[in-house]
Amino acid sequence: MKTKTLVKRIVFFIVLILVLVLAYLFLGQAPEMKERTWGITFSQKYSQLLGLDWKESYLALLDDLKVKNVRLIAYWDLIESEPGVYNFDDLEWQITRAEERGAKIVLVIGRKMPRWPECHEPGWVGSLPMAEQQDKIIKLLENVVIKYRNRSSILAWQVENEALFNFGNCAWQDKEFFKKEIKTVKALDSRPVLITDSGEFSFWLNSAQLADQIGITMYKKAYFKELGLNVDYYFPPVYYWRKALLINKIFNKKIIVAELQAEPWGREESYRIPLSEQLQTMDLERFKYNIEFAKKSGFDTFYLWGAEWWYYLKAKEQKPEIWDEARSLF
Repeated sequence: MKTKTLVKRIVFFIVLILVLVLAYLFLGQAPEMKERTWGITFSQKYSQLLGLDWKESYLALLDDLKVKNVRLIAYWDLIESEPGVYNFDDLEWQITRAEERGAKIVLVIGRKMPRWPECHEPGWVGSLPMAEQQDKIIKLLENVVIKYRNRSSILAWQVENEALFNFGNCAWQDKEFFKKEIKTVKALDSRPVLITDSGEFSFWLNSAQLADQIGITMYKKAYFKELGLNVDYYFPPVYYWRKALLINKIFNKKIIVAELQAEPWGREESYRIPLSEQLQTMDLERFKYNIEFAKKSGFDTFYLWGAEWWYYLKAKEQKPEIWDEARSLF
């Protein structure tokens, strides 16, 4: 009887703790910020995959929507297509055009970058041993940071993209090497290092130990290939805010939303599926819903994910509704 009683008490306390944790994360409301910063992520490569002139779409974002905060991507395979030969022409063009319009930049650098397949390596890298690959990545970081560290338009260096979150088509993952990457960047420049992490499936503890700032994802509808269907995320706004409170109390780190869903997440990349299927996970009403959701999350900085797709809808599909709605944010 004593053993059964002890087991019951243990189970009761486990259930109680679980209920309290769930109540903390899922009940209540986050404070609304009076002022918010809205930005975008821009991918030259994704714009081209959508069949767009990437320079045209980028300028439209800056000039028509008046975007003033941009997360730009220093794709390794575009910069160093040949070993040891660095070509910054396209990245330089993007940074200069942003600066001419008074925009501020978060520059993403490293091997694992935004957009599938996540690890954007030059073709010549795959044949090298991992240690040599890592040496090449360090040299890449050094070249990018040294080239752009005198540009006042750059707010922060984002080192890798969700490096501690196991997502993407990458041959290897190495936390100790990731620490070396961060140390390399911080030794070259004093601006903050931003680390991105999953807003939904992480508590950001590992990222908080390494980063000056944390950038999280905020998604509401996604496709799960394991289930073969679209899935709604039922995390409320307060879920993100309460996790941020814990991180701030322990580590005192600024947290922003680096990837707010504003495009489809279907069974394939948008350029591979029909428009009707794209619109199942993102349309004008869902776009508006996600913006209102973000406003209730307690954060003050948001980089929207999918600006290239808005321009695709406008230019290729004659559907400018999301583009026009986005204009009011900037």
